[in-house]
Amino acid sequence: MSRLLLHPQSPVGATLNATKRWTLSLGLWGASAGAAALLLLSVTPLVRREVLEKTPVLGLYYQDKTPASDKPF
Repeated sequence: MSRLLLHPQSPVGATLNATKRWTLSLGLWGASAGAAALLLLSVTPLVRREVLEKTPVLGLYYQDKTPASDKPF
C-alpha cells in the first residue's frame, strides 16, 4: 500500500511555486491577447497613428503615403 506524505510548506514557498508555474502561461496569453488587439484595431486611425507608426520595425509599413488630394476628408 502506498503512503501519502505531507510536507509542511510555508505560505511564501507556496506562493513562489504557484508564481513559477503560472508565469509562462500567463505571459503567453497576455502577449497573444495584445497581438490580437493590435491586429483587430490596426484599421482605426488612432491606433495606427499613435501606436503602430511609432513602433521601430513596423513604422514604415503603417505610414500613410496617400497624397492629400486623394483623401476624401
